[in-house]
Amino acid sequence: MRSPVAEMRLFKMKICMKCNARNGWKATKCRKCGSASLRYKAKDKRA
Repeated sequence: MRSPVAEMRLFKMKICMKCNARNGWKATKCRKCGSASLRYKAKDKRA
């Protein structure tokens, strides 16, 4: 079990769908490629 601080540090970010770069939580476009297609980092394990 992780602490809430560790959870926030690990998962409070956005991932670019185009180049997979990690971006800040409040980002509207990718810092690396400029794409606007961002998703929140997944917290659940995929099957």
